[in-house]
Amino acid sequence: MVIDLARGMAASAEGLTLNEMAAQLNVGRRTAERMRDAVLMLFPQVEEVSDPPTKRWRIRGGLSAFEQAPTATEMLELTKAAAGHRAAGEPARAAALESLERKVKAAMRSTTLNRMAPDLEALVRAETIAVQAGPRPSADETVLAEIRGAVLAERPLNFIYARPGAEARTRTMTPCGLMFGRANYLVAADRESGRIQTFRLDRMSAVEAGEGTARPPEDFDLGAFASQSFGIYQDEIEEVALRIAPEGADEARGWRWHPTQTIEDQADGSVVVRFRASGMRELAWHLFTWGEQATILGPDRLKAVMAEALAAAGRALERA
Repeated sequence: MVIDLARGMAASAEGLTLNEMAAQLNVGRRTAERMRDAVLMLFPQVEEVSDPPTKRWRIRGGLSAFEQAPTATEMLELTKAAAGHRAAGEPARAAALESLERKVKAAMRSTTLNRMAPDLEALVRAETIAVQAGPRPSADETVLAEIRGAVLAERPLNFIYARPGAEARTRTMTPCGLMFGRANYLVAADRESGRIQTFRLDRMSAVEAGEGTARPPEDFDLGAFASQSFGIYQDEIEEVALRIAPEGADEARGWRWHPTQTIEDQADGSVVVRFRASGMRELAWHLFTWGEQATILGPDRLKAVMAEALAAAGRALERA
C-alpha cells in the first residue's frame, strides 16, 4: 500500500491531500497519515505543497522503473482491452492501447521484461474476449481527434449528420463529450437552446472544429447524463418496476440493471427490480433476453413499447 500511495503522489501533478490519500487507499484518515509518513521515509524527494486550507504531497519526476514495473496480470488486462476493441470493430481505440502497451514495455528493464514474457504469453493464450452480437461501433481516429480537440479548446463542432430516411443536415453544436457502447455517440448541446442531444459517430461526416468559443452548460455532467437512460436514447425518465420469476432471481440479483436500481426479495422467491430511467425501447429489447422470467409491473409506456416490439416480430414471422 505504501508503494501504491507513492504511485498516486507521482501520478498527480498537484499532489494528494490526506483525504484524497484515504479515499485512494480506502482507509481512514489516521491510517492515511501513517501511510504518508512511511512514504516520506522511503522517498525523500516528496514535496509538501501548501494549498490553503489544506496541504498536498507529490513526487515530482516520477518513480524508478523498478518501483513502476507492471505485473503480468496488469499487462494482460491491457492486452485484452486492446484485443477487445479490435474484435468489436474499434481499430482506433485498439491502436491507442497497443501503442501504450509498447511504450510501457519499452520503459521496462530488459531483465523484468524477459522474466514476465513467458507468463504473459501463457495468460494471453488462456484468456480471450467473447464478442457479443450487435452493431459494430465506428470510431474513426480522425473524427475522434477532431472532437477531442474541440472539447479541449472549447470550440464549436461543425459536421454533417445523416439519419436513415432523412436528409443530411449541417450541424454546429457545442461538444460535451463522447459515449462509447454498442454504438458510439457524440454528446453535444444546441448552441441556442442548450438542449443536450446525441449523434452517432458513424453518421457524422466532414467533422471539424469551428471558430469561436463553445462551452458546455455549467451544470452539465456527462456521467449523470449517461446514467439517466437504460441505454443511449434519452427521453422522459420513468419509474421502472420489473418482477423476475424465482428461477431467474439469483441471476437478477447479480445483474447490473441501472445505477439507481434497488432489488426487493419477494415471499415466493421472485425479486422486484426498481430503477428510474429513460430509454424504454432499449429496455424492451433487453427484456426479450429474459423471456417469461420478466414481468413488467410499470410503467405503462414500457408495456406499450414491448407490445409494439412483439407485434412487429409477429408480423416479420408471418412474412417469412
